[in-house]
Amino acid sequence: MSESDRTPAAEPDVCIVGSGPAGSLIAYKLAEHGHDVVVLEAGETFEFATRTERMERALRPTHHRTTVWDLDQARDAYTVSGPVSYPANRLRAKGVGGSTLHWGGRVARFTEKDFEMQTRYGYGRDWPVDYEDIRPYYAAAEAAFGVAGAEDNPFGPPREQEYPMDAFPRSHSDSLFAEACSTLDIEVHSVPNARNSESYDGRSQCVGYGTCSPVCPSGAKYDASVHAKKAIEQGATLIDRAVVQRLEHDASGDRITGAVYETPDGTTYTQSADEFVLAAGGIENPRLLLLSESPQHPEGLANSSGAVGKYLMEHPYVGVAGRLDRKTAQNRIGFGTMESYQFYEPGTVGPGSFKIEFSNQGGPKPVELALKQREPLVNLQKTAQNIGIDPLVELGKDTEPIVWGDELRDLIADATGDRFTVVAEIEVLPNERNQVTLDTSETDAFGNPVPNIEWGHFTDYAEETMDAAKDILGNIVDELPGTVRDREVFELRQGAGHSAGTTRMGTDPSASVVDENLRAHDVENLSIAGSSPFVTMGASQPTLTIGATSLRLAEYLHDSVL
Repeated sequence: MSESDRTPAAEPDVCIVGSGPAGSLIAYKLAEHGHDVVVLEAGETFEFATRTERMERALRPTHHRTTVWDLDQARDAYTVSGPVSYPANRLRAKGVGGSTLHWGGRVARFTEKDFEMQTRYGYGRDWPVDYEDIRPYYAAAEAAFGVAGAEDNPFGPPREQEYPMDAFPRSHSDSLFAEACSTLDIEVHSVPNARNSESYDGRSQCVGYGTCSPVCPSGAKYDASVHAKKAIEQGATLIDRAVVQRLEHDASGDRITGAVYETPDGTTYTQSADEFVLAAGGIENPRLLLLSESPQHPEGLANSSGAVGKYLMEHPYVGVAGRLDRKTAQNRIGFGTMESYQFYEPGTVGPGSFKIEFSNQGGPKPVELALKQREPLVNLQKTAQNIGIDPLVELGKDTEPIVWGDELRDLIADATGDRFTVVAEIEVLPNERNQVTLDTSETDAFGNPVPNIEWGHFTDYAEETMDAAKDILGNIVDELPGTVRDREVFELRQGAGHSAGTTRMGTDPSASVVDENLRAHDVENLSIAGSSPFVTMGASQPTLTIGATSLRLAEYLHDSVL
């Protein structure tokens, strides 16, 4: 298939919607087993050679995060409601690789308690699978992503083998926080990272650009385009810029017959297949099911339970930031190298889980400070060129002086390198008021109702966990060596881009969307992958669990369905 050919593939075994970590891993594993696979991706294929330019774009003070990966605001329009405005388009990326194009790369496993919240504590619901069911697939996902880590987390779940690569060493600021934590008897340990501490799987060792989120120019940080490419090499077909509008089914409503998608030239096609896998994320998975309503499925496809779109989960953060009377060098590394799971078990301090993350990104980067000085001059020159005058003689009269040379060097030295940030990732239990619905009052570029994201209905459980976390973080900052200046306590209630729970799994078809094998209760040939089937999410980043459950689904499809 040529790059411009976006016509449907002929009689594939499986059609996968989405090429993030779920879709790309499933496509690769099924293609590797010899199955005929087609992947439909709404975004484009980004050439690797453009990453340096994207990094430069991200560093400019005037850039908007959505411009780094060319997010289409008309295609990806949405509305918000609820107590907290959810910034979906700042938190997601669309393209081959999905949101792993701009993710942070932390890949801890969920712990045993994350699957058993109801049984252990009386909160939420249990997953229909437990840690031991997922455990071998965690190891496979770590090998697939390429994870650098160490077995030094005393609060982590049991493991069966070492990480593929050694952990990254602690940063200088980590040593300052480790000293403070030691005083408080708080144990710290390494961060498992999906980035290469050495060359791995044909990809570069990390070379320290420090712009990991939103772009890794070297390819040392894993993103799902790696497995999309591997899938294509195994014979899979990937059609990018194919925006799926709805899923169609047979007369009985029991089987999906096609995925209807539109291409950039306005042509509409229908991709048929024997099996379909939705892997489009926590917002688009439920939206596509709701858009696919029909007389047989009046509340949306696979939604006899009414659970499609409900129980949206995210990870709010709380933190403390400030300046220290000595160098922290937190601005030199773009990813975390130390954290603490000491407060992960509910009831340890707060009612819920939280995880402490010690930032290596505190404060502005030197290049950002320099560019902020240059930006007024660039704008000045553009204006002057338009009206034909000398910018420095005429327009410079009433502008702030632009700092150059030694003065600029001194300004940067004074304004950077002494900042610190420490944060806690917070567990939020599923709540049906947090949800994704269709907003029929607004439409996207294709005339479809946009998703409305209702977020921010926090229970006392989450509120008390945030308060407890802020207390612990404050105690740690109090013990930092030196004098703390300009302290600020903050909350990021909108979340970190970890949308989950909106097509939850379970054994009861009246209360869930998919079963323990991620197969839809209501439709024979539909599976749903990614974070949307998660029942609870603890306080750990979801991507490794997305990878593990996707590998488990691929195995199930190969062994029992195809």
